[in-house]
Amino acid sequence: MYKLLIVDDEPLILEGIKRTLDWEMLGFRQIETSETYGDALTKAVEFWPDLAIFDVCIGKERGYNAIHKLNELGLPTTYIMMSGYGEFEYALEAIHCGVKDYLLKPVERAKLQALIERVIVENLNGTLEGRNPNCRDIDPILEVRYDSLSKLTNRILLMVKAEYDQNINLKVLASRFRMNGTYLGQMFLKETKMKFSEYLMVYRMLCARERIQATDEKISTIALSVGYANLNYFYTHFQAYFSKSPSDMRRKE
Repeated sequence: MYKLLIVDDEPLILEGIKRTLDWEMLGFRQIETSETYGDALTKAVEFWPDLAIFDVCIGKERGYNAIHKLNELGLPTTYIMMSGYGEFEYALEAIHCGVKDYLLKPVERAKLQALIERVIVENLNGTLEGRNPNCRDIDPILEVRYDSLSKLTNRILLMVKAEYDQNINLKVLASRFRMNGTYLGQMFLKETKMKFSEYLMVYRMLCARERIQATDEKISTIALSVGYANLNYFYTHFQAYFSKSPSDMRRKE
């Protein structure tokens, strides 16, 4: 149904992105890859991808320059930029050329999955219903099927999955949806029986627990990775939710 182009000058990265997700289950039937700037432009023009994932550096060239050129040609493509660099200037250039989002390498599977789901719903006018027969069709926090929720609520949940590590709140969402923040919060509460801030907190806690149990990363690093710049605030939420400290949970595991 959908066509995907992945562009990176490192073959191992290309192969890794191809294997990270079950693209066919998500509806991507044709996947092309490219290792050079010129070849990427040629392939994009030839088969008009629905989604293109560009590395910011393609040899000596820049991925956002390729996107600028393809935009000028009028390709109906949604773009994602990825890079091993954290400098804001690269993210700024990506924003200027209209990319959907910007991912740092190594790309985390969960973030990529959530972002692709957002693209399918928001940009490709698709649906996630029936794409995964496993428990992914049930929200782990609300414990209800995604297809039982409204499209707007699903979009909010997808944004939480993709941006839980950032400064996301109802004001940010309301601005994107061009809606009143108070109304959006009331609607989310009415449908989910949870405040948005509570849902976001629980999602962050579950992500933090997973990393605490699966890695040896410092607690401060994990806290920052799930959106908590204030470590004490993170400890307070974690203790209140799990009735144990992050260190205690790691020791018992």
